[in-house]
Amino acid sequence: MNRIAAPLMLLVALLAVASPVAAAPYLAGSSGSGDPFFPLAGNGGYDVHHYSLRLAYDQPANSLEGSAVIRARATENLYRFDLDLRDFLAVSRVTVNFRPASYSQEQGQELVITPRRKIKAGERIRISVDYAGTPEPVIDPDEALDGWVPTDDGALVVNEPQGSPGWYPVNDSPRDKATYDFRVAVAEGKTAVANGELVSQRTRGGWTTWHWSQDEPMSPYLATATNGTFLTEKYEANGLFMYDAVDPKTRVDEADPPNPTLAFKRLDAQPEIIAFFSDLYGTYPFSAGGGIIDWAPDVGYALESQTRTNYDRIPDATTVVHEIAHQWFGDAVTLSVWPDIWLNEGFATFSEWIYDERHAGPPAQEVFDELCATPEDSKEGQDLWFPAPAALKDASQLFGTPVYSRGAMTLQALRTAVGDDAFFRILRRWYAQNRYGNVTTADFIALSERVSGQQLDDLFDAWLYEEGRPAVCDS
Repeated sequence: MNRIAAPLMLLVALLAVASPVAAAPYLAGSSGSGDPFFPLAGNGGYDVHHYSLRLAYDQPANSLEGSAVIRARATENLYRFDLDLRDFLAVSRVTVNFRPASYSQEQGQELVITPRRKIKAGERIRISVDYAGTPEPVIDPDEALDGWVPTDDGALVVNEPQGSPGWYPVNDSPRDKATYDFRVAVAEGKTAVANGELVSQRTRGGWTTWHWSQDEPMSPYLATATNGTFLTEKYEANGLFMYDAVDPKTRVDEADPPNPTLAFKRLDAQPEIIAFFSDLYGTYPFSAGGGIIDWAPDVGYALESQTRTNYDRIPDATTVVHEIAHQWFGDAVTLSVWPDIWLNEGFATFSEWIYDERHAGPPAQEVFDELCATPEDSKEGQDLWFPAPAALKDASQLFGTPVYSRGAMTLQALRTAVGDDAFFRILRRWYAQNRYGNVTTADFIALSERVSGQQLDDLFDAWLYEEGRPAVCDS
C-alpha cells in the first residue's frame, strides 16, 4: 500500500460517511392500486390496519350518515393520499392524527386528503371522515348492482367488485385487508347485520344500534351492513358464533309466496358444510358464520360476505355450499387482482362438485366429462369455452361461465393429472400458506408443481389461458 495515499483514502471515506444522505422525497399516494380492470380502485402509500365505522340509515328517506375512523401505517413519505368514496356521499370533515385536513372529492370516487403535517414512511396514521348522502347502487361493467342497494325495508349491502366506496371511505383494494368494527343505527324494530360477532345492540330514542366486530383480516369488498326487517337466529355450532337473518318476505321467485321456513331450512345445513370443508381443506378460518337471506330480486346474485353470506332470495342447496366454500377460497385466501377471479369462483365451483361426490352425488369427474363434451360451436360451448378463465379481456367477463365452470374443470384436470393424494395436499397447503393473504394464478401453478413434482405448464395453458375447447377433451 502507498503510505501517502492511505491516509487520503481514509479521509475521503470518513467524509463520505459524515455527509448527510438525501432524504426520500414526500409523495402523493397513488390514486389506484394497479388493478388492470379497476384503475381507480385502491390507493398507494399506506396500509390500513382497522376500520371503525359508525352508520345511521334512515330507510324511508334513503339517507345514510357515516363516520369512519381508519387506522393505517404509511408505506411511503406522504404529503397527500387518497381514499375511495363515491361522490354521492358528501364529506363534511376530515382529520388526520386529530388535526383538521384539507380534502376534495374528485373523479367520482377519489377522496383526496392533504394532512396539515407531512407523514413519514412507517408512521401510524389515524384518519377520521364524516360524510352523508343518498346512497346509490354501483352499476358494474356487467350491469349488476353492488354497494348499498336499497330494498323496501332496508338495504342489501354487497360489494364485489367495486361497491365498498358506495357506503364507506376505504382503500378499496382486495390486497389491503384489515379488521373492522361496525356500529349501525337503524329504526327500532329493524335489524342490521355485519361481519363477525355481535357485540351488542342498544335501543334509544327510536333507534337501535347494532355493534359487530370482525377480528380476522378482511378485504374491503367482503364487508357488509345489510339491514331491514328480519327474523333472526343466534346459536353456536362447531365452536363458532352463528347468526342467521331471514327476511319474512323472502321467496325463491317473484311468483312464489313468501317462505321464511324454507329459507331457515337452507341455512340449517351450514354447520355440516363447514365441518365438511374444515376436514377437507383445513380449519374454518373465522370465529363466526351464518347467512343473510333478504328479498332483493333486483340484485340477482349471492355474495360470500366474510363470515356471513348475503343471499338476494332463498338459495338452492348447492348455492349455500358454494358460498360457504368461499370462506376458504375467496375470503381467507383472496385474489390479488380481479382478472384472477377464477381463484375464487373456480375453487368454489369445484367445491360444489366434491361436496356432491362425497354426499352420494355424481363424481366430480362425471360433471367434468359432461362439460367437456360441450361442442365449441354451440351456444353453450361459446359461453363455456370463451374466454379462457385466466385471460379475461375486461371486467364485464368477471362473472361469466368460464370463470366458474372452466375454472372448476382446471382443478379436476389437475386432480386427474397428479392423483388425489397430491391434489388435496396442494389445496390444503394453498389454504394453510395463504390464509388471510392474497394470491395469483402464478402462485397456484408454482405450488402445484412443487407439491406434485410435475411440470404442469401444458395443463394450465390448455385450461386457463387458451381459448376454445381443450384438445384433451377428445382424449
